[in-house]
Amino acid sequence: MDAARAEKLARALAEKLGPELRLAIGAVISPAMGGVIIGHEMGRALGVPAMFVERPDGIFGLRRGFALDPGTKVLLVEDVVTTGLSSREAIAAIEAVGATVIAAASLVDRSGGTAELGVPFTPLIRIDVPTYSADDLPPELAAIPAIKPGSRAAE
Repeated sequence: MDAARAEKLARALAEKLGPELRLAIGAVISPAMGGVIIGHEMGRALGVPAMFVERPDGIFGLRRGFALDPGTKVLLVEDVVTTGLSSREAIAAIEAVGATVIAAASLVDRSGGTAELGVPFTPLIRIDVPTYSADDLPPELAAIPAIKPGSRAAE
């Protein structure tokens, strides 16, 4: 909701990528919906087109007239990476149209550094969030009703 803050965060994340990588990037792609704003701002910070993939039928793909030329070097950008599953699915969609994902970046890495994306991954910040099995919750957490966060539907 704060466009100036989003711009500052994207510029800080772009700086972490290093000059060689920044120069190699031909497009920024992000997964809808969470990555759309940071993806757009990264495109602006890098001076390259910014697009997003979405999954209206459950599988990520480019829509809305977005297209990549074969061989385009792409930076995948997310807001938050937790397991890396959405990132890997987005990378597969990008590569399916002939582009090459050369790196990934996110504002926040919640994976504890364990997300394996298959390309170099640069987060602006890493946050270690402890997880517990259902039968081993601390009492203060056991008192809070469980909800499923994120963009995936409850299964």
